[in-house]
Amino acid sequence: MELIRIGDKLISLERLQQAIEDILRYRSQGASQTDVAGRFNVDRSFVSRLETLGEIRRGRSLALIGFPVANPKAIQDLCEQEGVDFCWVMTDQERRNFAQQLNGIELVNEIMRVAGVLRTFDVVILLASNARVRLMEALLDTKIVIPVILGQTPLTEDIWVEIQELEHIIRSVKLAGEL
Repeated sequence: MELIRIGDKLISLERLQQAIEDILRYRSQGASQTDVAGRFNVDRSFVSRLETLGEIRRGRSLALIGFPVANPKAIQDLCEQEGVDFCWVMTDQERRNFAQQLNGIELVNEIMRVAGVLRTFDVVILLASNARVRLMEALLDTKIVIPVILGQTPLTEDIWVEIQELEHIIRSVKLAGEL
């Protein structure tokens, strides 16, 4: 346990970190700053300042999912650089391996689980074939979906995604979220 002495007080960094995580987790679940302040016996302005100190960006939450792509590492790097909240891209072989390791029921359950995760984001960028894009748009009907059609279904080979074009889309979404 790491401790810091400030005057006659002994402060536990682990305890402080846990309290901050609890406060922010409660806020992320939809509680107001006032509710959180009351629950944790702190001022509302303290909760606001914590959020400001840790803020990476403002705007809409953003997810990106894509398959089959020839340059998944470059897309993942771009997503990390641009602060995309969720990024899942696969080559054709990775996609096939993923599907083959699950039985039919498990695969349907996993698709529904991923769709549920994607529904938590404000905007979802989909990189896929035309039929896969239409399917995901239907599953995510309440969200803003930005389709990037990689080709006609079925795609049986990896498709190169132009990073500059994808960067433009991501930045446009982020800029629109700040307005």
